[in-house]
Amino acid sequence: MSANYDLKNKVAIVTGGAKGIGKAIALGLADSGAIVVVASRSKDELEAVTGEIKAKGGGATSVVTDLTVNEQIENLVETTVKTHQRVDILVNNAARSFLRPMMELREDGWDKIFNTNCKGAFLLSRAVAKVMMEQGGGRIINITTVGAVRGGAGMGVYHASKAALSMLTKCMAVEWAPFNINVNAVGPGLTKTAFSQPIWANPEVEKGIAARIPKGRLAEPEEVVGAVLFLCSEESSFITGQSIYVDGGTLANA
Repeated sequence: MSANYDLKNKVAIVTGGAKGIGKAIALGLADSGAIVVVASRSKDELEAVTGEIKAKGGGATSVVTDLTVNEQIENLVETTVKTHQRVDILVNNAARSFLRPMMELREDGWDKIFNTNCKGAFLLSRAVAKVMMEQGGGRIINITTVGAVRGGAGMGVYHASKAALSMLTKCMAVEWAPFNINVNAVGPGLTKTAFSQPIWANPEVEKGIAARIPKGRLAEPEEVVGAVLFLCSEESSFITGQSIYVDGGTLANA
């Protein structure tokens, strides 16, 4: 994606940044001048992303992080501050889910989804917010989904976790606004990534889903990036506690 916003020398953390939407966001932030700290559980995939950023002359660091382990969350923030002295942007993109009916989801499946999508995002946001308060402000963007505001079969607990994250976005925005920390969310519609591939891999299923989207197709990861960059920029300085849905008209057509 071409750089439309000037984020030169801003330091950004992107979780789940090794692939899919997270990778697209990491590359977009780097193209806009940010120094990107990419976090994920996969070392090899992280190094591939940071290598791609560096090859284009950008600044990037990779930190292997499991958001269900608090010590690793703390290490991510401490490493970022130690290496780059500050944190200006946090993008909570990492997520987990299982494609199965709620009647078949085990209790540990619930825990894995909520511990990553909601609890991990909260703990990381709070740790980063402490740094942002000391430095005079920052931006936090939570990646949610259209499923945060509408029901759906097969991924109900994922939807519930993102609805919780959507409400956390509002609550964090209210509490941290006095410290010049803007907290917003970006909610993609169904996007063609490896994460969602179990849903759209069948061409007939993809065709049926696309027929219900006014734009007539699924989103590409790069199409989510612009909303994130906007919320990281000075152009959005008075916007906090909001959700932008990048869904091709899906919610308008509900």
